[in-house]
Amino acid sequence: MLIMTAKVNKTKIFLALGAIVITIVLLFSLLGGSGEIAQPTAATGSLNAGSNEERVKFLTDLGWEVSASPAESMQVRIPRETSDVFARYNELQKSQGFDLTEHAGHTVMRYVYEITNFPGATEPVYATLLVHKDKIIGGDITDTAPGGKVHGFLKNTPPQS
Repeated sequence: MLIMTAKVNKTKIFLALGAIVITIVLLFSLLGGSGEIAQPTAATGSLNAGSNEERVKFLTDLGWEVSASPAESMQVRIPRETSDVFARYNELQKSQGFDLTEHAGHTVMRYVYEITNFPGATEPVYATLLVHKDKIIGGDITDTAPGGKVHGFLKNTPPQS
């Protein structure tokens, strides 16, 4: 039987483990990005919408080309009571990092912009932004063609059924 002993310096072990942890953190932060546009969320801080320029910038930052001014702007009320339609729409919002139930009963502004670069569009396509206290709280992209779908702000968001 062979017995081996080794004297281990605890300081060197902790330094080595610390270096490994730092290396892993750096790798995740440097390689973690996929090169895609980040999903818009309430936490991004880039959802300012107090001016038309800010609303247009939000949409163009996501890759959409839109008309310079809204095709429609109006006040709408977020319902206090949820219905099946509201629940489905809010699921779309939740997939984008928004939650309209947080604004139940509030009157918000609804801005609608025509998108001019929607792939394969045969009919108008609109971006709707819901704005409360100068912040975007939700919205969607709507293809008005027969059989068109409603989906999130990003081009690769699955359509709502």
